[in-house]
Amino acid sequence: MAVTYDLILKGGIVVNHDGIGQRDVGVSGGRIAAIGDLGTASAGETMDCRGLHVLPGVVDSQVHFREPGLEHKEDLETGSRAAVLGGITAVFEMPNTNPLTTSEATLADKIGRATGRMHCDFAFWVGGTRDNAGDVAELERLPGAAGIKVFMGSSTGDLLVEDDEGVASILRNTRRRAAFHSEDEFRLRERLGLRVENDPSSHPIWRDEIAALQCTERLVRIARQTRARIHVLHISTAEEITFLQQHKDVATCEATPHHLTMSSDDYARLGTLLQMNPPVRAARHRDGIWHGIGQGVVDVLGSDHAPHTLAEKAKPYPASPSGMTGVQTLVPIMLDHVNAGRLTLERFVDLSSHGPNRIFGMARKGRIAAGYDADFTVVDMKRRETITNAQAGSRAGWTPYDGKEVTGWPVGTIVRGTRVMWEGEIVMPSQGRAVEFSEAVVG
Repeated sequence: MAVTYDLILKGGIVVNHDGIGQRDVGVSGGRIAAIGDLGTASAGETMDCRGLHVLPGVVDSQVHFREPGLEHKEDLETGSRAAVLGGITAVFEMPNTNPLTTSEATLADKIGRATGRMHCDFAFWVGGTRDNAGDVAELERLPGAAGIKVFMGSSTGDLLVEDDEGVASILRNTRRRAAFHSEDEFRLRERLGLRVENDPSSHPIWRDEIAALQCTERLVRIARQTRARIHVLHISTAEEITFLQQHKDVATCEATPHHLTMSSDDYARLGTLLQMNPPVRAARHRDGIWHGIGQGVVDVLGSDHAPHTLAEKAKPYPASPSGMTGVQTLVPIMLDHVNAGRLTLERFVDLSSHGPNRIFGMARKGRIAAGYDADFTVVDMKRRETITNAQAGSRAGWTPYDGKEVTGWPVGTIVRGTRVMWEGEIVMPSQGRAVEFSEAVVG
């Protein structure tokens, strides 16, 4: 008797723990039920994936979707729309909203806003502060919590924890891996005068490589003292890669597509659209981060999608805000790098799916394996496209990659066995759910 599945992905080139090969994938009840030759099976829906690569669902573990409080830039629906248009099946959203996500109530509010409204699955980072340091052990285990996020630089108000004792008070209580924006706030304050009016290329001079390295060195020292696990976000310097290579027992780290793709030479062309924290720097730093990719020092990719309106970005530097869109372009930019030979497709999957599964303890996500959620990013590795502002699903409506030609393109986004995006169109009403984590499973 033939086996029947809800969905069969037929004839695609599957990239998983077995390597790369043509296989069918059968889905039942939103989870992967079988991998292999399913030629004798039937299904409620069959997707012809011949000539396409089927990847584990790509996870973007650092996005800012601005809700609540800053919905004129982005909200959970528009940000997740951009995500699935770009092949992203799950995101971890950041706590610097208004109000800040620093309590059980504010986390629950976000989960309520997101459930059934976001197009992809989601988790939310909870901000670590001096006021909630004693509560982080409970906060990080709440349903829908990605973990604790701490800003050691470039934040405002209660989310800024710049001193060693403040950071230690949080890390003494964490049990999961805590994430950090690592720039030394004391050095940034000392160097404020190096900002040049109307010159965004002075941004990486003010926020220099020493500010990043100095803070990361402090952070690793505190992590060892408190016996904590840490994750350093958006690595921007070659020196941090060299340093973190010696500390992989306590520290994981993230690279972003913009730090891997652009350099300070691009300020002349993009101006404040390139302005980010930490900054895009000289080409030698980009090359150093690529070295970290090749050596396995970098654990995950994150877009650091941080939208602002074009009107806001048009303000003269330094009044212009730092941040750019990125969740929709992560996959095509990185596939273009794959096609250029800068990394293998297997390494891309390791960074974008296996990595988040491994270091954050995602339950049933990040692999194409029986019993896992049927999350897939379907890509055409040969397709040539030009990235444009007109494609943007984000409310911000722009991308720093406008006009960039790439080879490799996401053609389908499947979340828990449901085709959400196909060929640039959202084909299913939003039905996002909270990601579960093995260190915080309830019941």
